[in-house]
Amino acid sequence: MEIVIKRLQHDDYNIIKNVAPGLFDHPVDPNLTKELLEDRRHPIPVVIDRGRVIGFAFGVDSLHPDKPPELWINETAVAPTHRRRGLGNAMLHALLEVGRARKCIVAWVLTHRTPAAAVALYSSTGGTEGADSSGPSAALVGCSYAL
Repeated sequence: MEIVIKRLQHDDYNIIKNVAPGLFDHPVDPNLTKELLEDRRHPIPVVIDRGRVIGFAFGVDSLHPDKPPELWINETAVAPTHRRRGLGNAMLHALLEVGRARKCIVAWVLTHRTPAAAVALYSSTGGTEGADSSGPSAALVGCSYAL
């Protein structure tokens, strides 16, 4: 198995259009993909196995007028055929490295408590868990990473 982790660049459209079935929620849209890849504030490390994307981590580094940049982790996913091999962990670390390189002081993620694999991933990679236990967000958990 030839597995590679790569952070997508502005000219990597041909890579992202060859994805494992069910990895994304919807088919890859060429126009949205082009726009996304051209925006440097949206880092996307992917895992590639024999030319096919089988995992991704997606983030947004955000600026504020009164504090240093922060990284928001939007989503991580690994194809069912490749789960439980440490690939989610590797992609997340690659995404956090982008945040560090961009001088982000913290990274944030918000996920549902189920599936438990997401919470386990964020906790096992050094995320500090915190959650609001009241109201409609009680099923959500947030993790932060000091960068």
